[in-house]
Amino acid sequence: MTRFIVAPQWQGSSSSRAMQLIDGAEAIAGDLPRASTTVLEAPTEAGDAQGTAVHRLSALVRMRERIEEAVRGAGETTVVVGGDCGVALGSVSAVAGDDLAVVWIDAHADLNTPASSPSGAFHGMVLRAITGEGEALHRLDPGIPPTRVVLAGARALDPEEKRFIDEHGVRVITPGDLADAEVLADAVAATGAARVYVHVDLDVLDPAEMSGVALPEPFGARTAEVVASIRRLRERFPLAGATLTEFSPSSPAAAVDDLGTILRLIGALA
Repeated sequence: MTRFIVAPQWQGSSSSRAMQLIDGAEAIAGDLPRASTTVLEAPTEAGDAQGTAVHRLSALVRMRERIEEAVRGAGETTVVVGGDCGVALGSVSAVAGDDLAVVWIDAHADLNTPASSPSGAFHGMVLRAITGEGEALHRLDPGIPPTRVVLAGARALDPEEKRFIDEHGVRVITPGDLADAEVLADAVAATGAARVYVHVDLDVLDPAEMSGVALPEPFGARTAEVVASIRRLRERFPLAGATLTEFSPSSPAAAVDDLGTILRLIGALA
């Protein structure tokens, strides 16, 4: 069985549409099985940086604690539905171990540090925090080594992210590579991991297939190919957990248009 944890966090986003992440999380929650879904209460305040370079850090730390507690207490494999990408930190924290690979399916690498981030928004730093680097108050310790991280669909990278990828040999799979469903599973196999955590940011999809994202990037992945790649990955590895994030529909009507695609991805994860 799969448990769903809905975490409508918006404080990690850099977008002017950040508050619409709440609407997106609620729209997805409405289509999830009620008996196996827990909706967390996000902090109502924006939060403050606590003297760091991470915007709204105090709210993010509180939400991480709530997510981690909920995942640990679920007793089953969980899919955490965001909210912004920052919700993945608490979810990965709850299942981390030296046998875990993290698959990051996202148009962006989210590998900035507080010092390199152009926005100060945590959703662009979360994968770096999962590797154990970044703000000491809000990172995984010990982190997941970069050798057990697989980036899939990334196509908009900042200079520091490119440097980190090159320096640490992070495995990168292009949107086009996902046309072969074995490629993603083979990349995870090459890490030597025994379990896999899968993160999906909806902006990995081509804008023609998903409109409800704040930071769309052209030349994205196809829904059918992402679904097939995740399903094949799950056939070859136990799923330790997953996240699906960054749904920020412009209106309730627009949310309905995208939900069919989102539920296909959730079906692959669950």
